[in-house]
Amino acid sequence: MRRAVCPGSFDPITNGHLDIIARAARLYDVVHVAVMINASKQGLFTVEERMELIRRVTGEYGNVEVESHHGLLVDFCKEREIPAIVKGLRAVSDFDYELQMAQMNNGLSGVETLFVPTNPTYSFLSSSLVKEVAAWGGDVSHLLPAPVHEALVERLAERRKA
Repeated sequence: MRRAVCPGSFDPITNGHLDIIARAARLYDVVHVAVMINASKQGLFTVEERMELIRRVTGEYGNVEVESHHGLLVDFCKEREIPAIVKGLRAVSDFDYELQMAQMNNGLSGVETLFVPTNPTYSFLSSSLVKEVAAWGGDVSHLLPAPVHEALVERLAERRKA
């Protein structure tokens, strides 16, 4: 069985993330979406909320499993016998960082990293940018799956009331 992981913080998942996951789902028998936990970052959504949103928007693929992980990605891969990491690349600046990570991960565990060029429609897209634009009232509905957009609008409204 061919298995791969698509890791990230997914706070929230964007159409760019979803495009990479969908493409990986066509290439692999099982794609694990690993919501990586970074204790030093305060997310807009909890890890559990992110996982639920990802499940909702990837359910149609049938071969995507959503989990969380705190620690090294290579440990996640070792525990599940996953030989490949799939990462989207938006720009050359992504490549510099991701290449270093890929080489480190391979050196630590032998796990291979496959880089997938991002669909040009999403080449500028990041969760941080989406949150910032939405917080200032910008329309980001075309950048997020509908359930994620609804959750984002709701969460930002809650924050404004608090």
